[in-house]
Parts: sequence; structure tokens; C-alpha cells
Amino acid sequence: MSGDRTLPEILTIGRLGVDLYPLQDGVGLGEVSSFGKFLGGSAANVAVAAARYGHPTALLSRVGDDPLGEYLQAELERLGVQNRFVATDPTFKTPITFCEIFPPDHFPLYFYREPSAPDLQIRPGDVDEDVVRDASLVWFTATGLSEAPSRQTHLELLASRERRAHTVFDLDYRPMFWKSPEDARAQVQRALAFATVAVGNLEECEVAVGETDPHRAAAALIERGIELAIVKQGPRGVLAKTRSGEVEIAATPVEVVNGLGAGDAFGGALCHGLLEGWELQKTLAYANAAGGIVAGRRECSTAMPTEREVAEVVNGDA
Repeated sequence: MSGDRTLPEILTIGRLGVDLYPLQDGVGLGEVSSFGKFLGGSAANVAVAAARYGHPTALLSRVGDDPLGEYLQAELERLGVQNRFVATDPTFKTPITFCEIFPPDHFPLYFYREPSAPDLQIRPGDVDEDVVRDASLVWFTATGLSEAPSRQTHLELLASRERRAHTVFDLDYRPMFWKSPEDARAQVQRALAFATVAVGNLEECEVAVGETDPHRAAAALIERGIELAIVKQGPRGVLAKTRSGEVEIAATPVEVVNGLGAGDAFGGALCHGLLEGWELQKTLAYANAAGGIVAGRRECSTAMPTEREVAEVVNGDA
């Protein structure tokens, strides 16, 4: 465990595992001959991305009692994320995720998380309640609501935070983790009551609020008490809505290598913009640019850009 006792400015909660990415493109897993090993999981990737901007960042999660769990603990520390709230689970093995890479827009994922994963076993005692309450930003995902005891832990910790700004809900819908879209919607709508910001693509917004039109989806999130609703529209860019207006930003053109980490890079830049108090347009421009940078790289966690790299893209210097 890390010896860093600095109180985190950002706390992310959720999925952590090992990504095994093929080093050959355009072929299925059966034909791949070699893989790269990386830290993965959406909450972990967002933590790494946010830490790249200089924010003291911690992850609340769990790993298995195995060599891959030891690797993840060390990799979090190496990448600048506090790991003292990452417990070792005595029962479940560290999960592995494989992907296939078919640029520009087909990246199938294969999750090995059965019968459960350590990150779904988190309990309130894994983190000090005042860390959750006092963090400047807490980021959580829908996947963490898919199973007990993680679901109850999320709701208890979020209730203790009392909907402080910034409490960011990544709608992050993965159908293989849920019994049905209706089950996911019920749990997502419970958790929306604790969030100030919601982020999701069109499919995730449909699961959350039953709307596929981006403007109606954003409005429905605002009606549920969200202060900032962000709807990612892929090649059409991103829409953000507050109670006072809307902002739309075009997508950043990029030659896609692997699109899987783009959303997490977007999340890290969003955290940075919120904490810096930037205008919404600037925050979204940086988030889009960060996502584009990572989409142009093979890996996810180790591909997260610095603020200088993102600024060069935003300012047209790259």
C-alpha cells in the first residue's frame, strides 16, 4: 500500500482490473499472438487521467490476493494514484479484460469477472467517511451499482456526502453486468439523487432516463436534480446542459487506434475543468481533445495526456 497520506482532492470509486490488449490489429483473439498488459477499469483510468493534471487523486476499489492484484497496486502508485483505499479481497481473483482492435470503431470487450469481481465487494469500512464527504470531487459509475455489497456501499457513502459539488455520476452502462436494462434503470435512478453531474453516451442516457434524443435526455437529467448533464454523441460531439443553458462542442478529429480509453480521458479532463472553475465551453473542449488523444493510442491508462498535450490540441499547436 502507498505511504502517501495526502487527503485526495479527487476520489474515484469502482472498477479496477488488468487490461490485456492485442498487439495486432484487425484479427480476433484466436489469431492474436501477443498482448500488452495494462492497468484498466473505468474508475481506475479516470483516476490516472485526473492525476495527470496534478490533482491528488485516490481510488476506492479492491483487487484479488494474487500477483495481478499486486501489479495493480504498484501500477496505481507508479501512475500517481493513491492506492490506500484499494483493499485486497480474500475471495475473488483480480479480473482480466481482453479486447479486439478493429479500427476505427469496433473494439469488442471480453470481461472475466465471474462469479464476481473484487471491486464489487467494496464496503464502507474500506474508506474513511470524511474522505468521501470532504473530497472536492467524487466520481462513481453505474457498474458499481450492479451488485451487492458494492451497491449498498455506494448509496451509503454518497448519502454521507449530501450531494456536495462535485459528485459526478458516470452512467457507464455495460449490459453484461446487469440482469436487464430495467434493473439498471432502477438502480441508476436511485443514484441520480446523489449526483450533481451526470455523464453518458446516448445508450447510457436511454437506460438512465428513457430518452434517446440528446436534448431531451439532458433535460430529463436536469429534471432529476442534476446541475450539469453531459451527453456524448460520438462523431457528433458532446452536448452539455445546465439549468441556464446548453453548450455543444464538435468532436476532435483523430485517426483512431483504440477508442476504448477515450471516455476515461474525457472524464479526467472534465474533473480538471470542474475543479479549476473553467467555463463549460473550455472544459468540454479540453475533455474532447483528451479523448481524441487517447483514441489515437493503443493503451488506455498509460496513454492519458498531460494538460500541456491537451492544450496543444485545443490551441491548434499539435
